Amino acid sequence: MTRRTVELAVLLVVAAGLLARESALRAGSAIYCVPTLATSAFLGLPVPTQNLAFNAKGGRVEATEAGPAAGYALERALRTPLTPATTEGDVVLKEFKFRDGETFPELRLHYATLGKPTRDAAGRATNAVLLLHGTGGSGAQFLQPQFADELFREGQLLDTAKYYIILPDGIGHGKSSKPSDGLHAKFPQYDYDDMVAAHHALLEHLGVQHLRLILGTSMGCMHSFVWGETYPDFVDALMPLACQPMQIAGRNRMWRKMVMDAIRNDPEWRGGEYTTEPKQAQRTALDLLLIAGSAPLQMQNNYPTRDAADKYLDDYFASRMPGLDANDLLYQVDASRNYDPLPNLEKIRARVMYVNSADDFINPPELGIAEREIKRVKFARFVLLPVSDATRGHGTHTWAAVWKQYLAELLAGK
Repeated sequence: MTRRTVELAVLLVVAAGLLARESALRAGSAIYCVPTLATSAFLGLPVPTQNLAFNAKGGRVEATEAGPAAGYALERALRTPLTPATTEGDVVLKEFKFRDGETFPELRLHYATLGKPTRDAAGRATNAVLLLHGTGGSGAQFLQPQFADELFREGQLLDTAKYYIILPDGIGHGKSSKPSDGLHAKFPQYDYDDMVAAHHALLEHLGVQHLRLILGTSMGCMHSFVWGETYPDFVDALMPLACQPMQIAGRNRMWRKMVMDAIRNDPEWRGGEYTTEPKQAQRTALDLLLIAGSAPLQMQNNYPTRDAADKYLDDYFASRMPGLDANDLLYQVDASRNYDPLPNLEKIRARVMYVNSADDFINPPELGIAEREIKRVKFARFVLLPVSDATRGHGTHTWAAVWKQYLAELLAGK
């Protein structure tokens, strides 16, 4: 056996392993963002417990006779791994005042950053990018391969050697201050305006007075509209993914209220002062979250038999129940209660590339809201992604390969 044969055999083994991993990832349904494990921010896919190994270099490898997916796995196997210079930290905002008037003595905000800021002659950051996560998620969700591997590598759209990328955890999420830290139902009743104001304060702490881009998914999508109206000169471009620019009403409000009612009406919730998690409330909440975040085509393809569907559901609850806190979830869902950017859309000055997916249960295309209302934003374009084998329902927002061409147009000023 020649050396070249051995090398090819090794590469094929590695590629096969990566292909199996890719298949497993693609089979997972990306569900509405909600914390389910200590290191999880996305129901269908686990977040890595440590920094991803990104690749700085690596030539293109064409698909082989085994098919394009195998070629893609082989390409990833041949890339040179590079651990990015990721910095994590916490900022404590003293005497933070919430919109309802309550003051919190020490509000902790956790964040991670990739890359370094570039500043102009006046000291203003020119390359800062803010990525905003969904309900129940955290900044760590953007380190998952279906997002990071598509955007953060050398030469890619958000190359970490070119951009200063900021990944904050919102109030009530991730490692930021939240009810489960100890205050339970006595934690301040934060809303989206509070979350955006806190992130603005975080950026000031980091010395960022201007953003090149805000990209937000789900709740982060809604936050991007709030950002554009509240701080119209702070950001050059907005990319909202998977939301509507109006108050949450209709079916979207109803299923959210069902989640909140399931928690509040469980006798074991005890007004938020439970010592063990109210399991029935959690179960009902997860039921609703699964339906809201599901993609019918993907689920039918991945679980085509009754037994396969039943097994998925059993596995879903077994993996999602641990680490889920009822108070945290209640607050996270309730934070959307007064979101309504509709009256002030004309205040947005940033260029906007707004993208939804046609198989999104939470933001169904037949409503026609996005197409109608985005016309009120001067420099905006709306894109509706058609249903395909690549879309993942509401969770399409985190599969960057599906929509990154529109990010490229936004960054290029098209």
